[in-house]
Amino acid sequence: MVAEYLARHAPASTRWALAGRDPDRLAALRERLGADVALLAADAADRASLHELAHRARVVVTTVGPYLRHGEPLVAACAAAGTDYADLAGEPEFVDRMYLAHHRRALETGARLVHACGFDSIPHDLGAQFTVEQLPEGAPLEVRAFVRVRGSASGGTGRSAIGAFARVRHMAAAARDRSRVEPRPAGRRVRVLRTAPYHEPAVDAWAIPFPTIDPQIVTRSARALDRYGPDFAYGHFVAVKHLPVAAAGVAGAGAALALAQLPPTRQLLECVVKAAGEGPTPQRRERSWFNVRFTGNGGGQRVACEVAGGDPGYTETAKMLAETALCLAHDELPATAGQVTTAAAMGPVLRARLQGAGIRFDVVG
Repeated sequence: MVAEYLARHAPASTRWALAGRDPDRLAALRERLGADVALLAADAADRASLHELAHRARVVVTTVGPYLRHGEPLVAACAAAGTDYADLAGEPEFVDRMYLAHHRRALETGARLVHACGFDSIPHDLGAQFTVEQLPEGAPLEVRAFVRVRGSASGGTGRSAIGAFARVRHMAAAARDRSRVEPRPAGRRVRVLRTAPYHEPAVDAWAIPFPTIDPQIVTRSARALDRYGPDFAYGHFVAVKHLPVAAAGVAGAGAALALAQLPPTRQLLECVVKAAGEGPTPQRRERSWFNVRFTGNGGGQRVACEVAGGDPGYTETAKMLAETALCLAHDELPATAGQVTTAAAMGPVLRARLQGAGIRFDVVG
């Protein structure tokens, strides 16, 4: 789907290629696209092929996950080559470990390593930044995001989630290791709001804390950018209309976490999710949508903003990753390097691209 989007929307001046381990499948995709693009051999298990790929490109985007299992060699190759890199990783442990292993090298070579360039976490990262821009500068700010979705997750996303549940201790250890070495902004405070579930009048729904990678991405953007103010707090919630549904969701997540701890029950969980590479039909995607409502407070002002679009897990995620690639390749951007977020590396420039592609960023109150 990313390739299909690029075939339709990349400027004629863009030179791009398809890379993978199966030349026959790449050739079939190229024929289906009707695009005159090069085919490159690249296998996640073959570091030499990834090294060559990174040296031939200015930007590499990858959909090969779960990233904790398959992703590190390509990050290493791009960091060493000074090549910009973007992925769809929503796996906190992977992102933290890539920071520890490759951020310093990417700083030296000028590579921008940008993770979470799909529904995790572009609507939330750029939406929080958009909300901050509507509030006064130099004041303490609080932003809360309330997520509603209608859609289904991919098999790869499901298996990544099960893998994360099974590695909660490893994930916590990676976060602690990163926290020990990552610089903090001098004279500023950035934090994630920790609250119990509550009823939020702004969305007329129950707000359930949503423990995805998104709060980590948003707060890293806030640490990188002074515009978020001297004291920035961010809360991330799923908005659920009815309390019994909210309670069932919390209980289901707890059960999945418990089942993922042991190999036999983890295998049962994997049996109920789609296989990697499987997903909803085009008709199902047509009926899917997402909406994220942001409330912002600070400097005596209050604002409500909204980011909305179509099918979050496939259609819009493919669009977001492809537009990220085009933005990194073509646009005038801030001078950044190392592991950076979409807001810090591209910010309003990427937001304008996504607005032009049909994803809405609106002030609604």
